[in-house]
Amino acid sequence: MVAKRIITGLLIAIVAVILMWFGDPWVTGAVCVVAALASYEFYRIVKNENIRPLTWLGILFSVLLPLNAFVQTHSIDFARASSWFTLTLLVTAITVIPLLRLLVKQYREHAFINWGWTVAGVLYTGWLLSFYIYIRAMESGLGWLFLVLSCTALCDVFAYAVGSTLGKHPLASSISAGKTIEGSMGGLIASIIAAVIVSLLFNLPINYWQMILAGIIIAVFAQLGDLIESLLKRNMRTKDSGNVLPGHGGILDRIDSHLLVAPIAYYLILILQHLQ
Repeated sequence: MVAKRIITGLLIAIVAVILMWFGDPWVTGAVCVVAALASYEFYRIVKNENIRPLTWLGILFSVLLPLNAFVQTHSIDFARASSWFTLTLLVTAITVIPLLRLLVKQYREHAFINWGWTVAGVLYTGWLLSFYIYIRAMESGLGWLFLVLSCTALCDVFAYAVGSTLGKHPLASSISAGKTIEGSMGGLIASIIAAVIVSLLFNLPINYWQMILAGIIIAVFAQLGDLIESLLKRNMRTKDSGNVLPGHGGILDRIDSHLLVAPIAYYLILILQHLQ
């Protein structure tokens, strides 16, 4: 199990590094694929006798949000000028079209619950993941993206490694029995080290204190993102979101930390750039 987890993690890391290095449209394509798979797993988890989300409609919108981010950051000036219009149009469609679709669905007793879960899946996957496209399009975007993903990934790895070997004190036992305070501290330290190393390698325009701060903030929200997905699975009485990644479970299990980190990191970078 551990060997499978390590091999799968290394393969994911290699693919991620190659895609980040080449930039768009490869980054956007990868984000769209991940958003589609993650949203599918999300709807599979929440679907039961009382919840019947509009799965395929939700997957479509989860992919359109990253595509919209690509248009906003890479298209001609006219498209950029109209970006607010396209975003509000897309958000309106995400809100209204599922409502209209529910009128002709067979199961109407829980229509608004189904609508709520449909929209939640779109926002949780497509919307949050789209921020990685915005980060890659920034000035020094390659370095920033490496920093965010490296901090998040190493936080996950060391939280798991330290927690499984040295963990004694539960972090949030009512949500996830396996999470420990020792593991959390191990992930935090790993994230700080990763932030400093990546910042220096890519010559990012931040000082040491800002590097440390970035590592801390990313680690905190990475672990909160992990707990959020654990809470979702506990509420829905499921162990893993899927089994497509040997040793890791599903796509959603692998990216749960990255989902919450993406928007937080984006706004953190904007603040750090403003301080220069």
